[in-house]
Formats: sequence, C-alpha cells, structure tokens
Amino acid sequence: MFTGIVEELGEVVRLDPGRESARITVRGPVVTSDAAPGASIAVNGVCLTVVELVSDEGTFSADVMAETLRRSSLAGAVPGARVNLERPVPAGGRLGGHVVQGHVDGTGVVVERVPGERWELVRFTVPAALARYVVAKGSIAVDGVSLTVVSVEDRPGDDAVVTVSLIPETIQRTTLGRRAPGEAVNLEVDVLAKYVERLVHA
Repeated sequence: MFTGIVEELGEVVRLDPGRESARITVRGPVVTSDAAPGASIAVNGVCLTVVELVSDEGTFSADVMAETLRRSSLAGAVPGARVNLERPVPAGGRLGGHVVQGHVDGTGVVVERVPGERWELVRFTVPAALARYVVAKGSIAVDGVSLTVVSVEDRPGDDAVVTVSLIPETIQRTTLGRRAPGEAVNLEVDVLAKYVERLVHA
C-alpha cells in the first residue's frame, strides 16, 4: 500500500517492449537504497515489482504486463522521462495522503493549468466510467500523487473534468509541475468508493 506522497523524482533509463509486456528500468537512488528483488515501488502511481537491482547505479528493473500497459501511461515511457517514485508505507508508518494501491484505473488528459499566487489549479479529464467515484473534497491519485479534488464537472456523453490545486511543494517535487495540456496522467480513484458501490449493488 502507498499513500501518494512522492519520495523522489526518478528517471526512466530504458523501456524494452515485448509482444505483450515490457521491461522498464528506472533510476531512483532513494527508493532503491533499501530495495531488494521482490520489493514494490510505485512508478507514476503504478505498483511495480523489482526484478533486478543495480545498487551502485541506483537503478531497478521491473516487468510491466499488458494490462498495465493498456491502462497506464507507462507504454509511452521514454528514456530521460521523469517519474514519481514511492516506496510502500511501512506498518506503523504515517498515512500522509490516502490509501493508494498502485493499481491504475485509467488515464486522463491535462486540459488546463491556471497559475495562482503561490499555487496552481490543474484541470484534467477523467473517463466517464471512473468519474462516479470522484467527489469534491475527496481524494484521487494522479501519477501516483495523492490530491484533494476541488471540483468535478460532469459532462453527459463525455469525460468529466476534474480540478485539483497544486501547492508549491507538489509543483517542485513531482512530475505534475511539468505536465502540460494534452499530456496523459495516470489515475487511481478511491478504492473505498468502489467497495461501497459493489456492496450497494449486492
């Protein structure tokens, strides 16, 4: 389990595509400092399992399955791209954001950035099938970053538009400070909302 509090801005070293999967290598000295094969690391909100570790280079490699490539932006990862990295929260650790599984539900697209005095509003699309799990003042993980929803604009027959507010710390320490309109972002909605829906329907 993760909390959506990014520990480090890492860098994609390489992406080796296969027929229905890929292997990604990422540089992240902080998150690899105590990692071992089999450990989990969230890359832009995608929980990946370390299969190879080069400690002196601060790099790790992980296999990315077809389902992950289909649902996330990792399929388009290129060498040199910056990525948000987070290790799982330890038992007894602080839950600084919200419960993030690292199971990306889909992708959205940045629509607009509106600068403020010391903050910035970012608006992005959320697929209609996921928008019902997103509420104002609720939580959403965007590229693995735990954020509070400012507003949700439902558009019948189209994707919803969600607005979040980024503080200077988030702008400086995560990829969200660099995401331009038209770029894709990974989305994970609140798993508690999905459980509630399932129970209600049952």
